[in-house]
Amino acid sequence: MESIDFDVLNTALAWHEQGHRVLLGTVTHTWGSAPRPVGSMMAIRGDGHVRGSVSGGCVEDDLIRRIQGGELERTLPFALTYGLTADEAHRFGLPCGGTLEIMMEPVSAQSRIAELLAAVRQGLRVTRTLDLDTGAATLATDSEARQTVVQDRKLIAPYGPRYRLVIIGAAQMSRYVAQFALALDYQVIVCDPREEYLHEWDIPGVELSGEMPDDLLLRLQLDANSAVVTLTHDPKLDDMALIEALKSPAFYIGAIGSRTNNIKRRERLALFDISSAEIDKLHGPVGLFLGARTPPEIAIAVLAEMTAIRNGVSISQTHAARTDPLPDANANSGGNENSGGSCSVGEFSK
Repeated sequence: MESIDFDVLNTALAWHEQGHRVLLGTVTHTWGSAPRPVGSMMAIRGDGHVRGSVSGGCVEDDLIRRIQGGELERTLPFALTYGLTADEAHRFGLPCGGTLEIMMEPVSAQSRIAELLAAVRQGLRVTRTLDLDTGAATLATDSEARQTVVQDRKLIAPYGPRYRLVIIGAAQMSRYVAQFALALDYQVIVCDPREEYLHEWDIPGVELSGEMPDDLLLRLQLDANSAVVTLTHDPKLDDMALIEALKSPAFYIGAIGSRTNNIKRRERLALFDISSAEIDKLHGPVGLFLGARTPPEIAIAVLAEMTAIRNGVSISQTHAARTDPLPDANANSGGNENSGGSCSVGEFSK
């Protein structure tokens, strides 16, 4: 669950407990272009206060007007559709041809939002099924639902823990990767048993760990919402993390370093109890091939590749797809504060 969804549900629950009339809106269908994807949510209070978003703002304005005017006083869930005509799409600021359907749910004790939030806080993946005929919700933790749908007069919506990124290494590169990941709403954990690196960390919102990388990953119990990126250039640390990460269901596992170093890394990993298929999950060199040279550029490449994979988008602009030889000028040139060895910043993107 992204933090904005968590915030919407938390707010809806708080408003309801304070005695307000509250509607919870969920985008359930889009046609053509749409400003917000299916599953996007908003909470709207009887006096017009709003948290979250289902469009670029014009639909919210219309909902505020209608709820303040008493037009949306219902006791059971109901659907609203915006953008059926060109005039309406223009009036509500929808893209050309865009139409969206929103399921509006009057929040009540039957909504079971408090139980849903408690389960998500425990790290559980929960599917909430709302009966559109009764307004009663049920929760299940063994469902395989992966997207919000309406079927058989039921709104089925999956919720789960936020995506999290574990970064191995706390030096310069990690700072940029962490900052971009925070902006993309990841829970970020930085692991580095080297005190001189970890004690210099000053970016708020990041969980720090001085554990050995393999111990941390075993404790975290990586799931399909997890990503791991190793950035130390120290095989004693990076490889320890990769050995555990590659055996997990993490959706993304990346390792920084040149193509040559990543070939050697794969050879080392093959000596452990890791299958070829598991080693093939490794993205190394990490990130999309953008010609990145500086740490901020490389961090963008890393998060871009993670985003594409997270969204199920096929990508071809990868380092693995390159066939040109590594330029001699970038091979083992100079030192780097991240590595404790011989690897230039130029090598990061090769």
